[in-house]
Amino acid sequence: MAGPKSSSKQSPASSETAVAVSTLWKSYLDQTPDRLKFIDAFLAFIVLSGVLQFVYCVLVTNFPFNAFLSGFASSVGQFVLTASLRAQVNPENRSEFKEVSPERAFADFALGSIVLHFFVFNFLG
Repeated sequence: MAGPKSSSKQSPASSETAVAVSTLWKSYLDQTPDRLKFIDAFLAFIVLSGVLQFVYCVLVTNFPFNAFLSGFASSVGQFVLTASLRAQVNPENRSEFKEVSPERAFADFALGSIVLHFFVFNFLG
């Protein structure tokens, strides 16, 4: 008795999606400045850190709940600050941030990060 035929071919929609993702990734690697790639890697790390904290809280324990809230709020706050830095130092956004130099944007990022982590540390108790 013959079983159902399995086709190794991808459906047209998934093939188009794969081509689109491949084109997007190649364009990102070719056209994005290294400075922005570094910031994007840090953003990915922050997201991974927040996801791991949330999964740990759900699966293992949330005993010192204020510690979870502090860590997760720190991840979210740092992501927002870093995304803002990325927007300000992106050369394609120069027209939006005419009066903000990359050095000024980084100084704002550093000061915001210090204030954020000061509040996070105080929330821990």
